Amino acid sequence: MKQIEKLILADDHTLVREGIKTLVQAMPEVGQIFETGDGLEVVTLTRQISPTLIVLDITLPSLNGLEVVERVKQQNSDVKILMLSMHAGPEYVARAWKAGADGYLIKDSAFEELATAIKTVMNNVRYLSQGIDEEVVQRFIKEKDGLHHEIDILTPRQRQILQLIAEGVSTKDIADKLCVSVKTVESHRAQLMDRLGIHDVPGLVRFAIRVGLIQNDS
Repeated sequence: MKQIEKLILADDHTLVREGIKTLVQAMPEVGQIFETGDGLEVVTLTRQISPTLIVLDITLPSLNGLEVVERVKQQNSDVKILMLSMHAGPEYVARAWKAGADGYLIKDSAFEELATAIKTVMNNVRYLSQGIDEEVVQRFIKEKDGLHHEIDILTPRQRQILQLIAEGVSTKDIADKLCVSVKTVESHRAQLMDRLGIHDVPGLVRFAIRVGLIQNDS
């Protein structure tokens, strides 16, 4: 396995992040480790440091992990990305593969499988958590071939704004975070509401939870 000079560890749960950090620090191939709990920060950090590997949670504030994968791979297709998720459903794995992820690891098994998963993706082989049946995933992909996930009708920017709205971020704060005007945010919000046929914030929150943009903590 080649040297991992720079690794980004992205998870919004500090205890989980610290546990995973302890494991990767024990791997002699791993050099510098950078940490964040925010999806947008992963994209920014990737642009700044050009990491070798990103270990990335799916459920992240500001920008969902699946959206992060798409943006990072557009910036640098050589970056390896190992997804961490609490979801074992084939629809999540299928979306991760579509986004360009190199591996998919269930959080429950992360501590036992992490080193194996990292070594596998660094050897240019896609890794799927042992708790997931590859045949089920491929069957799901074939059955859904030609169909679009509900979220696919939105543009990447609309998906991002939807997530921020669902997280309870105000219009002004969204504008500040994305470095755009309030009017631009309002325009995107109106457009995504029209596309989804949802015209109230509670409805948007329910939709965001259903498609996995945010996690239901209730």
